[in-house]
Amino acid sequence: MGHKEGNKVNFIGKRKIWYAFSILLFLIAAVSLFMQGLNFGIDFQGGTLLQLKFEKSGVTGTEIRNVLAEFGLEKSFLQQSEETYILKTMELSVEKQNSVLKALETKIGQHEVLRSENVGPIIGKELRRVGILALVIAGILQVIYITIRFEFRFGIAAIIALLHDAIIVLGFFSLGQFEVDLTFIAAILTVVGYSINDTIVIFDRIRENLKLKRKDDLATIVNLSIKQNLVRAINTSLTVAFVLVALLILGGETTRYFSLAMLVGVISGVYSSVFIATSLWYDFVPLVKGKKKLIKI
Repeated sequence: MGHKEGNKVNFIGKRKIWYAFSILLFLIAAVSLFMQGLNFGIDFQGGTLLQLKFEKSGVTGTEIRNVLAEFGLEKSFLQQSEETYILKTMELSVEKQNSVLKALETKIGQHEVLRSENVGPIIGKELRRVGILALVIAGILQVIYITIRFEFRFGIAAIIALLHDAIIVLGFFSLGQFEVDLTFIAAILTVVGYSINDTIVIFDRIRENLKLKRKDDLATIVNLSIKQNLVRAINTSLTVAFVLVALLILGGETTRYFSLAMLVGVISGVYSSVFIATSLWYDFVPLVKGKKKLIKI
């Protein structure tokens, strides 16, 4: 029964399709990252961020920039977000910040400051370094753990799949020019932990089936293992996705980009766990006399 089930869904036989799809996504992400980069928040760049909501409707970006020009800030980043404007400038002193707000009030109208942040450039650079270091340490620890728990090839396949997820999320944020702040790093680390969980569950099932079905070829065993975990992976991802969609819609501005990064990462994670990590591991297993050799793990 298990042998037949494994043959019905040929995940491994179609792995070149999954690879091609992932390469396409990677190229789109790479082009976007190269052409326009990421929209780093002041957490990483340093500077002053103000989010303003004007009482009167129809305020334009041009009106705001005309006021900013009086302070030499007309080239600052200005983005409309629903009924508010997000302004990012070089780091402003409290006095200058108050002067800018007063000028906006006088020349455009009453407004509410929904968000006000000030981060120095040195702190921003340090936060970026620490964020990247946290991702590197997480990756190294996972390779070590998976190598001890399974084998080195499982670890490499899993890490490539995690890099795949991280690049997809980075590319998505680059394409949409969504703000990358500290919550983005937290989201990426969470995605890495979530995605590796799905991957390990499938790897564990492969290991069990290798012991139970010694006469089957490796592709059949991997296909069967994926199928045995596919429904679980989809169901758990959907339940997480529902929560993230609710958080994205109702959570407000502070959690919006965190939940968006998580949502993209969870979708990419279940895809990479099922289609990429297992296919890579299969390709890493050496051929012996024209057949994939069943290995002891």
